[in-house]
Amino acid sequence: MQSQEPENFYAKVYNSVKAHPATKNAFIDRFAKGDISESEFTRFSVEFFHFTREWPSILSTLLVNTPDENDAENLTTILVSELGDMDPKKRHELLYRKYLRSIGIEPADMVKRKQLPTTKAWLNGMRTYFEGNYFEALGAEFGLENMAIPMWDKIIPGLESYKKKNMKYRNMDIEYFTFHRELEIHHEEAMADVLGEHENDPVARSSFQTGAKGILDLEEKFWLGLSD
Repeated sequence: MQSQEPENFYAKVYNSVKAHPATKNAFIDRFAKGDISESEFTRFSVEFFHFTREWPSILSTLLVNTPDENDAENLTTILVSELGDMDPKKRHELLYRKYLRSIGIEPADMVKRKQLPTTKAWLNGMRTYFEGNYFEALGAEFGLENMAIPMWDKIIPGLESYKKKNMKYRNMDIEYFTFHRELEIHHEEAMADVLGEHENDPVARSSFQTGAKGILDLEEKFWLGLSD
């Protein structure tokens, strides 16, 4: 009979990710109510574009550094999803570009725009984790995928509320956010499968927790960095 420790470990890491201030902090809680300034709204839109644009490349880094074939299969599923699941029109960055244009921002003008230090630190942190200790890398990816649903559940109502309060944004296209929200349960399932491959290894468990917490600490700073 299988020990209960792996199950308890999964619950411990899962619950710690869901409760992390990466998605429970002063800025994102205000954002969820649409209670942000126009400069904060613009800053969010531009800085999150950097993440959306660079994420497939960052995730590819983890994939090419993955020695385990089962892990690679799950990571490939997530990467293919990000690229539109064989439908180029559903590529996530393309959907985000539609969002930017709907609020009067030309995406091409933002590609080379200098990132905030907190944005740059978050994105570089992902690369550092994904190129380093393998189990820390998996933990970081687990953290990112499992914080996503709480994040979307703050962002989507926030954008809807902000749209209602600001008529200049009445044509805001939030398909990127709603479409992404629908997919996240599958990404969570993929990372649960990855964790299940290694949860009996105490070294892997320790590194896994380090990676999950480390990347979410950087994400919390990303959100707080958007505040006026």
